[in-house]
Amino acid sequence: METIRLDGARLCRREEAMELLGQALALPAWWGRNLDALHDCLTQPGPGVRLVLEGRREMEAVPFGRLLLRVLEDAAAENPHLELVSE
Repeated sequence: METIRLDGARLCRREEAMELLGQALALPAWWGRNLDALHDCLTQPGPGVRLVLEGRREMEAVPFGRLLLRVLEDAAAENPHLELVSE
């Protein structure tokens, strides 16, 4: 299972978060750069991925961060090959 570390402090603003996630998760260039598209990408079958989220509190402090957390948690609940861990 591949482990990808994410800095929650950098996931609080929509544009920066979408860019960072696209790179970290090696999403295709055509992905929609929005939360629905991210959810779709994360729930596709594929190799196992463990997302280690550092700085969850920073995300919980802002509206977009809370939305993104919900998408990540929902995707992890739906995809048995995706694990979300907070540190």
